[in-house]
This record gives sequence, structure tokens and C-alpha cells, in this order.
Amino acid sequence: MVLISNWTCDFLSALEITALSTTLPTIAQHLNGGNFIWAGSIPSLGSTAILPLCGALASAFGRKQVLISVICLFAAGCAICGAAVNMPMLIVGRAFQGMGGGGILTMTEIIFSDMVPLKERGMYLSISASVWALASAIGPPIGGALATSGKWRWLFWLNLPVCAVAVILQCIFYNVKTPKESVREKLRSIDWVGNIIVVGSVTAIVLSFTWGGVTYAWNSYQVLVALCIGVAGLVAFFVYEAYFCSKPMIPWSSVMNRTSISGYLCTFIHGIPTNGMIYYMPVYFQAVKVASPIRSGVDVFGLCFTVAPFGILCGATVQISKKYRLANWTGWVLLTIGCGLLTLMDENSTVGQFVGYQIVAGAGAGIVWTGTLFPILAPLPYSNNAGALAFYMFSRCLSTVFGIMVGGAILQNELRRRLPVAFTAEFPAGAQIAYAAIPLIRELEQPLRNEVIHAFAESTRLIWITFTGISGLGLVCSLLMKEVSMQTEMDDQWALQTPRDSTETKVEASA
Repeated sequence: MVLISNWTCDFLSALEITALSTTLPTIAQHLNGGNFIWAGSIPSLGSTAILPLCGALASAFGRKQVLISVICLFAAGCAICGAAVNMPMLIVGRAFQGMGGGGILTMTEIIFSDMVPLKERGMYLSISASVWALASAIGPPIGGALATSGKWRWLFWLNLPVCAVAVILQCIFYNVKTPKESVREKLRSIDWVGNIIVVGSVTAIVLSFTWGGVTYAWNSYQVLVALCIGVAGLVAFFVYEAYFCSKPMIPWSSVMNRTSISGYLCTFIHGIPTNGMIYYMPVYFQAVKVASPIRSGVDVFGLCFTVAPFGILCGATVQISKKYRLANWTGWVLLTIGCGLLTLMDENSTVGQFVGYQIVAGAGAGIVWTGTLFPILAPLPYSNNAGALAFYMFSRCLSTVFGIMVGGAILQNELRRRLPVAFTAEFPAGAQIAYAAIPLIRELEQPLRNEVIHAFAESTRLIWITFTGISGLGLVCSLLMKEVSMQTEMDDQWALQTPRDSTETKVEASA
């Protein structure tokens, strides 16, 4: 039942990611907001804020308490988004969703590592991928249907009863030991300074890419200062963690071997094209193919129905063969080829073409999604799992920020350059026009309509070209990993407690 509860939590996060991608243009139109990049990237920024803390919080306060807290945080974000009356309110709610969702994913990964040896984890990762498959399959059409009917708020409100069920299951069935230190000692064990530095740095980088070429010129002092502060902040973060922090959030013993470093690099790089495809494939279908939100949800089935099944296949293959390098290499080759095929899409692409291209890219993305965890954990003792997994999820969520940010920056700047002046003149200066423009396309007269469609086709093509190069870099990084025997030991400290264990613990405490 603990595993079922965890998979319920995973389902929430996956459904939120996949459903929103088809709904965001409609939400932006209803709330009269053009900050679509922030609405998409702020959840990942929120995840980035909380993820480095999750490993320390889980060790200090206990797995159960932290997991229930982040589920409640996610529910609060859903409630705020559902009640949003403007884009800033939606962005605030999305930030809470991101913090809660990122915490959920990290905590479920940590709990899985507590309960299942790495060598046997392929089957459980496969089941987790099946949960993502279900959410990925039903998410886009659900989001599209709610957007088409004007009921997009229910996309957020429907999460609330599922959150309640997840909390109840955790309270009843997940019984583990709780650390006995005082609250002050627990809080002192957490690296608050490092967390503030990294969140501020990533925020500055997101600002620079959001402003660049849209609100300000790329060579303006606003963009350059924000970018320099962000990059310098990240460098300062790693220096502080390595030399000045007594209890760093980065588990340095977990990243000082070549295989784990390769796994972390591949995790970060993988998230950029994968999340970029999830967010910008619906833009292609709604803008270039002039599809409705619900139709665009169906059109991304080639991607959504492929990622999770191939993740399942990867987990099963690794568990049977006890080898993970070949699976990772295969995934990167397929992802690179798939992103390359997406560059062939234009306004004249047939259903067979864009579905087939998505299948290849989705197969590679699914394999790598599951495959990078094995090289990260294989060289490490089980006692490092919590910190290593927290940094693993931190890398994944940070890459989501960059995937949405890079894709959004390319789309905005290319549209500014390619869209007819007669069309862009309708929007205020400095506006993020990509999502605001999509609902207007089907109402345009010829030849303006074809010109706008062609501008979107060429702009999204450059996104796929960029993701092809990034995927190729991931393939190179995957060559660094070695084949290491996977551990079978477990950490008894975080094992599930039976009623007898709880009784003995109470007796020992009273003695």
C-alpha cells in the first residue's frame, strides 16, 4: 500500500505536467496574461528551490512527515491556480505546485530506494513508468477538453481529492522511524545559505532569457547583468558548497566518481529536450496545424504513449541483464535521431510523419529517463541514497527550467523576427506574443494566415534543431559511465516498521 500511495503521488505530478501543456494557451488568453514562459517554468523553479532541501529534510525530520508536507503544498498550489483571477496569481499557485510536485517526486524516489535494492529496482521503475504512461496518455486530451469547454480550472481542482487520498494512505500504511533530535538541531543541519544562492542564481538566468530579445535587447545591460549574476551565483554556489559549508546539500561523495558524474550530466541534459518537447509540441499543433486544444492533446500521443513504455522496457532490461550502459547509449542515439527528425516538420507534414517522428524521440526520451538513475547510484553506498536522489531530482527539475526557458526564448525571438509586422502590431511592445497569438490564427484572412503559420513552423523548427544538438551532447556524456555492479544492501534505519517494531521502540524509549 505504501508503493501504491507513492505511485498515486507520481500520477499527480505527471498529470499536471502533461495536461497543462495543451491548456496553457487557453489559460493565458482567459487571464489576459502574456507571461507564458513564467507560467511554464516557475513550477520547475519552485522544484529547484525545494529539491536540494528534500534529502536533508527527509533525514532530519523523517520520510513520512516530509512527504505529507509536500503533498499538502502541492494541493495548496492547485487550489490557488484553480481560483486564479489573473496571471500573477496563477504564477504564484504554479510556484507552490512546483515546490510540492518536486518534493513529491524526490520523496517517492527516496522511499523506493529505502524499500527496494538497486539491482531489483528495474521492475519498480517500470511500474512507475506505467503510472507516467497513464498520466501522459490521458493528460493532454483531458487538458484539451477542459480548455475547449472553458473549464480549465478543474484541471487544478481535480487534484485536490487525489491529494487527500494520498495523504490518508501515507498516514495509515507508511510507518517508519522518526529522528529524535530537537527541531533546532534539525533546522541547523540544513544548508539554507546554499539554497538561497542557487534559487537566486537560477531566477536571474531565467529572467535574462525571458527578457532577451523581447522586453530588452540581448546586448542590453538588463539582460547581461541578470545573466552574469546568475552564472556567477551558480559558480559561487558550488564553491561555497565545496569549501565553506559544513553540511552541504550536494553530496560530494556521490559526485566524485566518473560514473555518477556521467549519470548526473545525462539527467540534466535529458530534461532539456524532453520537457521542451512536452511543452512546445502542442504549440506546433495549435499554431502550425491550427488544431484545437483537445486535438493537439491527441496529436502528441506519439510522444506521450512512447516515453513511458520504453522507460518500462529500460527498467526491465537493466534488471534482467544487470547492465545499464547499453540501455543509456541506445536511448541517447534514439533521442538524438528523433529530435533531428522533428526538424523536418512544417505546415505540410502528414499525420504519419509527425507521429512517427515523435515515436522515435519518445522512445529515446523514455529509455534515458529511467536509465540515468542506475549509473548514479551503482557506485555509491546505500547510506548516500537520500542525498544522491535529492541531487538527482534537483538536476532533473533544473533541466526542466532550462528546457522551457530555452524553447521559449527561441520561439519568442524567432516569432518577433518572422511574423508579419501587420500581425505583431496588434500586440503591445515587449509582450510575449507566442501563446497570445495562437487563438487568433484561425480567424485571420489569407494570405496573412499562411504567413503567420509559416513563421510558427520555422520558429519551432529552430527549437528542434537546438534540442538535437543538446541530445548529441548527452550522448557524448553517456560515454563516460562505467559498468558497476549494482548493490543489494538496504538501510535498516528507514525500513518499514511492523506493529511489533513500534512496540519495541516505545519500550526502549521508556527504558
